[in-house]
Amino acid sequence: MDNRHIRNFCIIAHIDHGKSTLADRFLEITGTISKRDMKEQVLDSMDLERERGITIKLQPARMEMNFAEGKIHPEVAHSDRRISGEKYALNLIDTPGHVDFTYEVSRSLAACEGALLVVDATQGIEAQTLSNLYLAVDQGLEIIPVINKIDLPNARPDRVRDDLVNLLGCKPSEVLMASAKTGQGVQEILEAVIERIPAPKNTASNPFRALIFDSVFDEYKGVVAYVRVMDGTIAAEQPLHFLSTNVLSAGLEVGVFRPRMEKCETLSAGEVGYIVTGLKDVEQCKVGDTIAAAHDLAPLPGYKEVKPMVFAGLFCQDGSDYARLREAMQKLKLNDAALQFEPEHSTALGFGFRSAFLGLLHLEVVQERLKREYGLDLIVTVPSVAYTVYTTRGNVETITSPIDLPDPSTIDRIEEPWVAGEMIVPKEYVGNIMTLAQEKRGAYQGMEYLDQSRVILRYHFPLAGILVDFYDKLKSASSGYASFNYDFVDYREADVVRMDILVAAEVVEALASIVYRDEADRIGRGIVKRLKDVLPRQMFEVRLQAAIGGRIIASERIPAMRKDVTAKLYGGDVTRKRKLLEKQKRGKKRMRAQGRVDIPQEAFLSILKRD
Repeated sequence: MDNRHIRNFCIIAHIDHGKSTLADRFLEITGTISKRDMKEQVLDSMDLERERGITIKLQPARMEMNFAEGKIHPEVAHSDRRISGEKYALNLIDTPGHVDFTYEVSRSLAACEGALLVVDATQGIEAQTLSNLYLAVDQGLEIIPVINKIDLPNARPDRVRDDLVNLLGCKPSEVLMASAKTGQGVQEILEAVIERIPAPKNTASNPFRALIFDSVFDEYKGVVAYVRVMDGTIAAEQPLHFLSTNVLSAGLEVGVFRPRMEKCETLSAGEVGYIVTGLKDVEQCKVGDTIAAAHDLAPLPGYKEVKPMVFAGLFCQDGSDYARLREAMQKLKLNDAALQFEPEHSTALGFGFRSAFLGLLHLEVVQERLKREYGLDLIVTVPSVAYTVYTTRGNVETITSPIDLPDPSTIDRIEEPWVAGEMIVPKEYVGNIMTLAQEKRGAYQGMEYLDQSRVILRYHFPLAGILVDFYDKLKSASSGYASFNYDFVDYREADVVRMDILVAAEVVEALASIVYRDEADRIGRGIVKRLKDVLPRQMFEVRLQAAIGGRIIASERIPAMRKDVTAKLYGGDVTRKRKLLEKQKRGKKRMRAQGRVDIPQEAFLSILKRD
């Protein structure tokens, strides 16, 4: 197809502002999917996405429509960007909205020339809206502002439009009004995509180069790369050079997304599609890499590299499943560029992986996918951040697990990661949010009014402080109206210690955590108290303890289950009863010395609560 008839765009928005529903209407209006096959959130193909109502994985789709002259407002018309009466190919890449999946958004932007900035008419501009907007502006994309959900009774489209005009510096007529649920205004959005977003550059005569923005592993086809062709043309059976891994292969098949994979003859410059690479090793096809016709071509600029900041251990409940876990992790990493892992061995849990994530939701999604897609029952250790430890000998170490923390006598200082956070809240909740920020050791940076009723609060936080329960408390303090986004700033010195949890006098490595010294007593008491409610009772007494070094800072006791060993007695002297009770007492003492307590997954989850 002529590159002048191609438009590549994505949808960026805060979570739950209606981008998946808007994508549904696009597919419906353009006839890409028949009414018989149509369902809600059709691009959210994972069961987990549909259950949670969020987008986790980016998903491309190619639509075709005819453009009619004279439907776009003359103030925003760009006559050089459209040819009336012609058929256009619109390549949409749906993107996630949660802060943990910002890396997915950055990969979508690298493959597009424009973006729809969707804002909820009832909630207005949110923190993640601004974050995604900044990413798009940095990429030089054409921004089309869209106000969605204008059909709701509490919609405020005029006020939200004024906010967008102030934010973008655009004209009020450039802001589109729509309701993805009813379909109102959706046709105008598609026409604006053709009208305002520039066509890809005509570089079909150059040697072939394409950017890999995602990839999946197919049991029958092997590695399938999702690509945006930047230069040249590619067809099946042509040689492929993966520049970063220096691998040579031959493509078995090329095609486009409608939104299911559909085979075609060629992919040309400007098009979005897939290439069946013929590779079987998932490590040879890296997201962000360049596929080229020759190894001496220059690589394309990739996407924004995001550094994972949250670490946790993943172990199988059945140690014999380690090989399956390793294979599953390798396949997940193929289409999850932010997931990192390395082998780890624990005395208590056996072999597993020390894994890196962008946040707790990212960790939860990976755990759930491993369970559903690969049938693995996992134990996940307490999440931690990456600490930089400076020793008295002048060495510098990066610690991602409490178990790796050196002896306190050898530590000079410890530094922890800090993030710059932006919270958008209604002005009546500012006091509650500032109190919460102080509790989380936040450093106040500034405040500004977004409009008459909403405020942007800026704080610097230690990442460990917002890692566990900050989102829940933020929503509680603002009656659900606040939104939050953050970016890494730097490392700063922290007074932290390792806290061990002992169950029946045995240290459980997976329950160890790094805590602030002045909060250790409170956190330790809370953890052992919750463990007492979670751990099942045994036939012997179980003592739960929290310790720092050799000092016990908190203790609880789970009483033994009592079996009535005298129930079978039907008479005789009282000494018979005493004899049985003494025998039971000796047995319980022996079990207390030799018995082991199995720790259920609920115990690890209870550590995440820090009240």
